[in-house]
Amino acid sequence: MSVSVPPRRADARRNYDRILRAAEVEVADHGAEASLEEIARRAGVGSATLHRHFPSRRELLQAVFHDRVEALCARGRLLTETDEAHSALREWLTDLTVFGATTRGMARSLVLDPNQSAPSSDGSCETMLATVGGALLAKAQRTGAVRGDISILDLLMLVNAVSLVTEGSTDAADAARRLLNLALEGIRFPEA
Repeated sequence: MSVSVPPRRADARRNYDRILRAAEVEVADHGAEASLEEIARRAGVGSATLHRHFPSRRELLQAVFHDRVEALCARGRLLTETDEAHSALREWLTDLTVFGATTRGMARSLVLDPNQSAPSSDGSCETMLATVGGALLAKAQRTGAVRGDISILDLLMLVNAVSLVTEGSTDAADAARRLLNLALEGIRFPEA
């Protein structure tokens, strides 16, 4: 599934696609702070054309990562069907953390607003992740495996923090797994 784009003229659609491809390369090379001017140059469009399609850096990054986030969400939806709710939540959070730590710019592009009390319904990457993660968390909480005072926004901010800290590590995937594992032990009820 790709980001929903309103119908456009053929040349406008080509420009959108070229900008998105150029942004994918630049973000992979330079992270979330990739130069918008360089993205426009690489796409063969002017800065105004880039901003017409993507009014903000955040909107451009959302488009760059949308398909990969959708794949993580599809995996999360499958995991909601498993019987072991805590393991399913932990596995999905680990997948998300490793993805954020090993995909340059991903974690920074999805930094959440700590003042937000609930996910919006705007179809953004954050909303998709909060919806799927929320279902996994709720199931784990219903089984008594995870404390009830934990919110999905708490967990997504934790995932983001671990991803941001480990993104530049020599072995980002292992570092992300290790730090997330340490943090997740704190959300479980102690074994009786």
